[in-house]
Amino acid sequence: MPVTLTPNAIAAINTGDVNLKPLLQVLDIRLIGKTQERGQERYRLLISDGVSAQHAMLAVQLNDRVKSGQVEKGSIVQLIDYICSDVKGRRLTIVLNMETIVPQSETIGNPTMSAESDTEFQKPLPGPGNMHPPSRVGSVEQHSTNKAPPRGVNITPSVQPAYQPPPSYRNHGPIMKNEAPARIIPIAALNPYQGRWAIKARVTAKGDIRRYNNAKGDGKVFSFDLLDSDGGEIRITCFNAVVDRFYDVIEVGKVYLISKGSLKPAQKNFNHLKNEWEIFLESASTVELCPDEDGSIPRQQFSFRPIGDVEKAENNAILDIIGVVTSVNPSVPILRKNGMETYRRTLNLKDDSGKAVEVTLWGDFCNRDGRELEEMVGSAFYPVLAIKAGKVSDFSGKSVGTISSTQLFINPDFPEAQKLRNWFDHGGKDTASSSISRDNMPGGGSRNEIRKVVSQIKEEGLGRSDKPDWVTVKATIAFIKTDSFCYTACPLMIGDKQCNKKVTRTGTNMWLCDRCNQEFEECDYRYLLQVQIQDHTGMAWVTAFQESGEEIMGCPAKQLYTLKHVLQNDEEFAVIVRNRLFHQYMLKLKIKEETYAEEHRLKMTVVKVDTVNYTSESRYLLNLLVGSLQVLLTGSKLETPTTAPMMTVRTTPPDAMLSKKFLREGEIPGPAASAISGMTIEAVRAAAESPVKALPNLILEALTSSLCVLPPGADMALDGFRGNGLKKVDERVWLSGVTNDIVEVQAMILRVLRSLVL
Repeated sequence: MPVTLTPNAIAAINTGDVNLKPLLQVLDIRLIGKTQERGQERYRLLISDGVSAQHAMLAVQLNDRVKSGQVEKGSIVQLIDYICSDVKGRRLTIVLNMETIVPQSETIGNPTMSAESDTEFQKPLPGPGNMHPPSRVGSVEQHSTNKAPPRGVNITPSVQPAYQPPPSYRNHGPIMKNEAPARIIPIAALNPYQGRWAIKARVTAKGDIRRYNNAKGDGKVFSFDLLDSDGGEIRITCFNAVVDRFYDVIEVGKVYLISKGSLKPAQKNFNHLKNEWEIFLESASTVELCPDEDGSIPRQQFSFRPIGDVEKAENNAILDIIGVVTSVNPSVPILRKNGMETYRRTLNLKDDSGKAVEVTLWGDFCNRDGRELEEMVGSAFYPVLAIKAGKVSDFSGKSVGTISSTQLFINPDFPEAQKLRNWFDHGGKDTASSSISRDNMPGGGSRNEIRKVVSQIKEEGLGRSDKPDWVTVKATIAFIKTDSFCYTACPLMIGDKQCNKKVTRTGTNMWLCDRCNQEFEECDYRYLLQVQIQDHTGMAWVTAFQESGEEIMGCPAKQLYTLKHVLQNDEEFAVIVRNRLFHQYMLKLKIKEETYAEEHRLKMTVVKVDTVNYTSESRYLLNLLVGSLQVLLTGSKLETPTTAPMMTVRTTPPDAMLSKKFLREGEIPGPAASAISGMTIEAVRAAAESPVKALPNLILEALTSSLCVLPPGADMALDGFRGNGLKKVDERVWLSGVTNDIVEVQAMILRVLRSLVL
């Protein structure tokens, strides 16, 4: 059955009809190279309605149709989504979606190029019956300009017409511009090949004005996100003078008609929207507020993820989550690295995935939304909170934080919120949830805190992977280098951040910053400490910058600089430094291997300094001690380090017990020992040959700590564990084969350990 092409389709497309969905024939396909922005291939089609023909550009997402052979020369296709634009003075159709109706067909009709199409291809088109066989797209065309003509063929030389200069339009009066309003198109249809366009969309998020400094000088920028009735989203960015023009005009929730902007590839480092383009507004751009509310445009668009998925999300990922707020902490002031003060508030969110996550509110979110949430939870009402565009952080466990484009919705009227509310009110409140974030444990430290000793840094090869390692060590300050403990820093502000680059003295007794290219009378002094730390396993060198340096030294860097270099009071300077030695701290370290002059060096930077909380630290050591003894005495490990259930009854003495027994008595294990213990003869002999020499260092450290008071009987048990001789208590441990004695000794040891920390 012959296929009839849509009559006058080319003319209708040129007039702006985008709802026709015409049937057209593909007469030619050409690979025109790759786009400069993304290196993607682009194909140009020659389409025909049987009478007229015009060139069309295929959207890159349809390239597979050509490569797979679904669309080739002669194919009959139906255009589903398309637009027509002026590109360099010619009409060009952009095909966004199409369907193949007939894979191959002879040329239909006798089409001629449209008058509004590209003049470069104004040549005879293939007629009926003489269409060349379909060729592979992208193949190299064979040119015959340098080939000799076949024999017997007379070649009549063509006469080249005389050169005629192009027509001159001078003095013919002004050229009339097209002042017709631009046609509104969906956001999803925007592309750089369009000349005139307009979009109608709602502002869903608006960022703050940010200031920056680069090689071109100082500047400012802000951006906002748009959502249209088709669900398309795009970000708009404004710089410098355009910021002053549009920042106060844009309001979240309002609908605007925007045109005359330029499209550029989206910078995915700063743009989380699912659009490969973003719009940059210019001086000629227009932004008009639509006074009438458009109900077809949603107020917000969410893509909620279960809290359980946050645990698998990459660091710095942007996502939407929803959950029930179970607790809210007070707002606390935080001093940023640039010297500016901000506020931080944390809360806990749980959902029906069985997981909970910590959410950090920054800046205005603390006082605006955070206070409202705190009052609700304080009154025993647990609200549902939806977070749009939260940022995932994997620092000490997964958490979600707010950024400038984040939006919070308290008790929203969403189906997801109603589902969560129903779940929470009907049993979800009492359902246990596993936190994927840092939770302070009763024993001190955090759930995801990685505790190490100094020797483990080298033994485990920390810092040698692609990403740095973050660990916490309890160590003592053993030595501080004082020859260069600080540097002179630039005090100038760049936007809301301080420069902090190193400055030098000039001949005019001024300080010069090469980055800011400015001179000033006074500079800042910032710590750059080289510190040697030490614990019971070894020592290492670490670097401490400003905030960490002040915690270690106990005074500002300027005070020490003045003592040493201005007042030259070396005695008082030395006293201050000596007084800071041999103090014990909890040091959070960032460990990363770096390369200097082709030499690999392990750099350890102190990112946080805390004084040791001896109560929490003792409980932490006790938890480890109880867990280790559980393994030694029963062969099983505790489920959690904070709960230590009583020992289960065990009739088989551990390998270590049998080993001690046979070594003390000088006996060779035999079948009798195997029968008594319930172990095979091979296991008994292996236990005797490889006895447990001593408990781990950490356990002995906790037992011998000066902070621990040993009750009566504990010293005998400790001597027995150390192997210093068989006292009365360990005699019962190592020699008894009676089940009741073993259980009694196990219970006694646990009671002793739990009473160590007063």
